[in-house]
Amino acid sequence: MKSGKSYITFENVCVDFPVYNASCRSLKKRLIQVATGGKLNTDQEGKVVVRALDGISFKLVEGDRVGLLGHNGAGKSTLLRVLSSVYHPSSGTATIVGKTGALIDIALGIDPEATGLENIFVRGGLLGLSKPEVKSHLADIIAFSELGDFIEMPLRTYSTGMHMRLAFAVSTLLRPQILLMDEWLSVGDEGFRRKAEQRMVDLVEATRILILASHSKELILNTCNRAIWLEHGKIRMDGPAGDVVAAYFDR
Repeated sequence: MKSGKSYITFENVCVDFPVYNASCRSLKKRLIQVATGGKLNTDQEGKVVVRALDGISFKLVEGDRVGLLGHNGAGKSTLLRVLSSVYHPSSGTATIVGKTGALIDIALGIDPEATGLENIFVRGGLLGLSKPEVKSHLADIIAFSELGDFIEMPLRTYSTGMHMRLAFAVSTLLRPQILLMDEWLSVGDEGFRRKAEQRMVDLVEATRILILASHSKELILNTCNRAIWLEHGKIRMDGPAGDVVAAYFDR
């Protein structure tokens, strides 16, 4: 791990997505009707853009466990993608110091024609792990996923549950300083779910900063000490988790 403190600072961050072929009035009118999350604007060249994040400012420090609240399209996913450096601000400044890991799409990169073993290395590589690092955890991944001899079989022969157990076992190898999550991961039957829950708790406890997007009141209250409520790409409220959850769910 890198030495030094981990922190995140956003200063007036905006994210705009250009809308191509939006010159006709009927299309503009339709866009206005469907753009519930973002806000339609025009850039300096007169092109139509949807503003997904609008003037976002906050600072997160070690020990922050932040719940992201907001309706679908409020900007939560866009914010997570900026935090994971998938998107970059159109304006403003996003400073992220610390190794970041994202548990957003745990099945990303999985090849159904490859064996479970081969997929472990593919998924591990996508997570930024070297081949020796994956090898050092191989026995643990296979044991945790409970796949046995199926680890040598193509993934297309797996049930959905087996597929998810393997993806979960690889993805939770990460021990990042900053952890991004889109809902809490819970997979498998009752027995495996208990193991998975404990691994998730251990992962969250080990991280320095947590950002968790969720629609669950109980999850935010049980996991987070702070919450940010997004509405139409702006921060409507930022404060102690209990206060923000009460304001959001008691509307």
